[in-house]
Amino acid sequence: MAACEVCGNDYWLAFDVHTVGGFVHTFDSFECAAERLAPRCEHCGCRILGHGLEASGRFFCCAHCARESGVDVAEGLRDAVGAHPG
Repeated sequence: MAACEVCGNDYWLAFDVHTVGGFVHTFDSFECAAERLAPRCEHCGCRILGHGLEASGRFFCCAHCARESGVDVAEGLRDAVGAHPG
């Protein structure tokens, strides 16, 4: 069994997530994985679990939050948080 790095639960169905940076994280649920790995919207603070928006290295859950933070949503937005641009 493996212990979840967020809640400490020792669970026989725990799973590992390997990141691009070479880190390995162990979780017992998707909820704990999201808590540790999902970015937060810079405007409202919610966890970005879908595509979200990225503008100049800033992450938002939606175009509304990006606009509210002064981002011109007509230019330079990518529709996938953390996606490699090229």
